[in-house]
Amino acid sequence: MVEISPKHPRYESLMIREKLVKGFKDGYVVAQGLIAHGRGECFDYLIGEETIPPAIKAIRAAAAALLLAKHPVISVNGNVAALVAEDVVKLAKSVNAKIEVNLFHRTRDRELKILNVLKSYGAEEVLGVDDDLITIPEIFSERRRVSLKGIYRADVVLVPLEDGDRTEALRRLGKTVIAVDLNPLSRTSRAANISIVDNIVRAMPKLLNEVNVQKGLSRDELVRILTGYNNEEVLREVLTYIMSRLHKLSKDLNLI
Repeated sequence: MVEISPKHPRYESLMIREKLVKGFKDGYVVAQGLIAHGRGECFDYLIGEETIPPAIKAIRAAAAALLLAKHPVISVNGNVAALVAEDVVKLAKSVNAKIEVNLFHRTRDRELKILNVLKSYGAEEVLGVDDDLITIPEIFSERRRVSLKGIYRADVVLVPLEDGDRTEALRRLGKTVIAVDLNPLSRTSRAANISIVDNIVRAMPKLLNEVNVQKGLSRDELVRILTGYNNEEVLREVLTYIMSRLHKLSKDLNLI
């Protein structure tokens, strides 16, 4: 990767870009993933490049959902592997979740490379590559192929950086879907049960930490956290936060 000084004012953002570019050069991030990141980065600017209060609410509910789940699964694509593979493996171990590779632009080469990335961080089992797959109805991309032991069986699915089609399909199958998406207006955010509107590099460590905190709670307390969560309300709070922030910036911005 290109060497970037930690003193650079855009250091964190530039490092994310470099990780994705490396994943692209290594063959497991696709060009479309780079475009998707650029779109997400725009929304990250709007929320101030920090984890905002509505996202904290969603992270808290997501942790409870994962801990209550009987068969939780974390779905991984190229961008997720490039940015938070280590966090994915740690979270999966913490909540006893399966990890499954699921790709819109699926090739055997990409599957194996993402598998190797995950295993390099300690993943013992990765589904969606060499196990039995089944087709989810009403999806017309390669994402329709899911593992019989993973997403097909799951009751809770964490789908960071997801597309709306499969989120909607998973909901129709009766699964609880947790999304990580910087765009509060996307079909993914609106269709998911729990939408974490945050950058995945901030959201995943915070989700892992929240899981570890909630492990000390009773099942009844976890149920209260989850049933008290309202995703539509949280998405409204995100939009209100953005509008208020932009209004403040429009008054305070020094253009000289």
